[in-house]
Amino acid sequence: MKSKVHTVKAIVFDTFGTVVDWRGSIIRDLSKWGDTQHITADWAQLADLWRSRYEPQKERVRRGELPWTNIDDLHYEALCALLPELGLSQLSEEQRRHINRVWHRLEAWPDAVAGLTLLKARYILGPLSNGNVALLVNMAKHAGLPWDSIFSAEHFQHYKPHPDTYLGVCRQLYIQPEELMMCAAHNYDLRAAQALGLKTAFIPRPVEYGAAQTTDLVAEGEWDVVASDMQEFARLMNT
Repeated sequence: MKSKVHTVKAIVFDTFGTVVDWRGSIIRDLSKWGDTQHITADWAQLADLWRSRYEPQKERVRRGELPWTNIDDLHYEALCALLPELGLSQLSEEQRRHINRVWHRLEAWPDAVAGLTLLKARYILGPLSNGNVALLVNMAKHAGLPWDSIFSAEHFQHYKPHPDTYLGVCRQLYIQPEELMMCAAHNYDLRAAQALGLKTAFIPRPVEYGAAQTTDLVAEGEWDVVASDMQEFARLMNT
């Protein structure tokens, strides 16, 4: 195992789904907030429908239909379009902004912080996420994520899986692709990274999308490391 990844100096992580439980966090956070606001809503449905617009929104930027637009702004546009479908058109601007910032308040998976802390002693760590810088910084503070640096699509003005996102990290850290590892719960992310010469690690998150999830349940490629959770990943990388 170690011989396959002995070149690795830095590890970057997909964040939504791999490090943080976006769906569960949104449901818990907004359910509590909704009670204080006397707002009745199906927050699980909101989370699922909102996330279903994530890729289409980014694709508009990739196609050039929109100029570079960060995730906070794409999330807000999608949220406002979605609220009438859920009977929530009456929400104020302040309430909409609070809901939109739930992405800044996401909680880590139970194994994530301990695993990252074990890895931090040996490797440079950071998110490589489509989230914008403010979102990732606030999320790290909220969830206690021990990053060394933030690597955001906002830095590179491209969304993953554009090559500039992965290779941009190499440029910023002055390392070669084989010295960088991409860790993700999503096979597409690892395929893109591997094609550019990065090392790869897969950690399944089988309930990222809820109990009925059907995608990314198993490793679908010849990834360098496959681990059951972040703590096992840390043990494998530190052996």
